[in-house]
Amino acid sequence: MIIAKLAYKSLLNRRASVLLTLFTIAISVMLLLSIERVRIDAKSSFSSTISGTDLIVGARTGDIQLLLSSVFRIGHTNNGVSWKSYEYITSQRGVKWSIPISLGDSHKGQAVLGTTLDYFSHYRFAKKQNLTFNKGHPFAAINEVVLGSEVANKLGYKLNDSIVISHGMGNTSFHHHDDNPFKVVGILNPTGTPVDKTLHIPLAAIDLIHGGKASLEHEHGHEHEHEHEHEHEHEHEHEHEHEHDEDNNLVGHPKQITAFLMGFNSPLYTLQIRRNINQYKPEALLGIMPTVTLKELWEMLAIVEKILLLFSAVVVLVSLLGMLTTLLANLSQRRRELAILRSVGARPWHLFTLISIESLLTTLLGCLVGSALYYLVIFSAGGYLQSHAGISVNLTMLSYYELGLIGVIMAAGFVIGLIPATRAYFYSLSDGMSIKA
Repeated sequence: MIIAKLAYKSLLNRRASVLLTLFTIAISVMLLLSIERVRIDAKSSFSSTISGTDLIVGARTGDIQLLLSSVFRIGHTNNGVSWKSYEYITSQRGVKWSIPISLGDSHKGQAVLGTTLDYFSHYRFAKKQNLTFNKGHPFAAINEVVLGSEVANKLGYKLNDSIVISHGMGNTSFHHHDDNPFKVVGILNPTGTPVDKTLHIPLAAIDLIHGGKASLEHEHGHEHEHEHEHEHEHEHEHEHEHEHDEDNNLVGHPKQITAFLMGFNSPLYTLQIRRNINQYKPEALLGIMPTVTLKELWEMLAIVEKILLLFSAVVVLVSLLGMLTTLLANLSQRRRELAILRSVGARPWHLFTLISIESLLTTLLGCLVGSALYYLVIFSAGGYLQSHAGISVNLTMLSYYELGLIGVIMAAGFVIGLIPATRAYFYSLSDGMSIKA
């Protein structure tokens, strides 16, 4: 107890250098825990880029290719899914909801996705979080568009702005749909997923902008002109159709879609319908389970996880080497103190114990301060990581794994402290530790 009290007072007496060492250890602990938390949650968030979706169905290609094109908007599929097949598959027993999606157009390099209102109701990301609006509302007419947060911020769009969509997915397009402009009616909150980089338009508009039916302007601005061009019988039929359109401006659909998402009432239906889809004879279709395919994709990107692990190891190594350097430097400056202790009867093992306890106390305090800084950083940066990197960071108690990492640092700090302690053990007055020195 006397040696422990002496170690405590010795640390207070050298508080400037001790605080520097303690701060170095605290920063290393904070970085280590933060990197490990980001590494673990990045893997979890990557697997939750799309959440709550049981199946993704598209043309038969490859599992990862279908996932990249439908979820990450990377690449494209050569074939699509006919609307007839979509209606047949989604009418099967056990299907809870479905979201058709159509890709292939863009706006200034950002993907345009044609879909239905079910997209805003059933699409989930991270841990089953639903899409929310920062401004505006979902599209309600065929010439309206909802922007992802990054599209709005990057291109400077706001509500009621007019947007012209281009054919193709590249940054440069030679075919713009100038005759069918879209009005911005909604801007989504950040999700950290490809949704932020996407423009969402009604699925019914896809066929219209490609000339499948009348143009948007024609559809909404010249109804009366059609009434004069047709006979009375056709005029009455047209008025009935127009009356229906006023109740639902999003009627219609393209002949073919890129893919569709599905949710089921039970996992048993997921496996059964997936098997039926993969054996579907009218079309060569493929059904994938996004959670499984995301894990396969992450394994292909395992180099990212290894790099983060390497960063963690380097951070700890640098901090421990810094601690060793500081202890050895302090030891050379403490020759007078150690000489006084020896002159009043302290034995070599007393000095050894004193230096060891000091290094252990410094490491312990550094770990405690570092843990507090870790929680402060995670609390402060959690929202930023979610909105800008798509990493959903959990602010929870330290896991056994993280406590184990702190234990390793404590043990390493103790071992590092044994080096100057051993040198102090072999010091003697003849080595220059004189009271007059």
